[in-house]
Amino acid sequence: MSGKDPIAVFRQLLEKAKTSESGDATAGCLATADAAGRPASRMVLLKGVDEGGFVFFTNYGSRKAAELEANPRAALCFYWSSLDRQVRIEGPVARLPAAESDAYFATRQRGSRIAAWASKQTQPLASRADLVARVARYEAKYLGREVPRPDFWGGYRLAAERIEIWHNQLHRLHDRFVYRATPDGWDRQRLYP
Repeated sequence: MSGKDPIAVFRQLLEKAKTSESGDATAGCLATADAAGRPASRMVLLKGVDEGGFVFFTNYGSRKAAELEANPRAALCFYWSSLDRQVRIEGPVARLPAAESDAYFATRQRGSRIAAWASKQTQPLASRADLVARVARYEAKYLGREVPRPDFWGGYRLAAERIEIWHNQLHRLHDRFVYRATPDGWDRQRLYP
């Protein structure tokens, strides 16, 4: 699959992976770096993709959010073993408008909305019992009513400047295509494996 539009190719691969992967096909590795250039990576769930970019959500107090504030560039990597495919995406990252974060938050299961309030993501936690107590506190606070999005939680969009699509082949003679965003669309080039 090596079309001229890497976003369309990604969407096609993602849809195939959703039916063939044993785990969550939307899970990708997000790599960020702090102001000093020290890298970090972690898995995130992709919650949207369109011509504007790749969307994920987090607590704005998390390590990833702090790194994105200091250095608003990132990379995402998706690997689907069932398809023998990997997609790497690189570009600038920006927070989503509050209305977009609100709209997505409203679709989450109630327990996940409560968890967003209860978790001080990345902060030290003395015990699991402390977390359970915080969950109970927010369950009581929002008993019988909607759970609003916390202002410390929301989304980011990675605007792709570079996308590389890799397809495993025999004897490590893989197919690799790199796409670079230009003012006129995408420039595509085949790479050596």
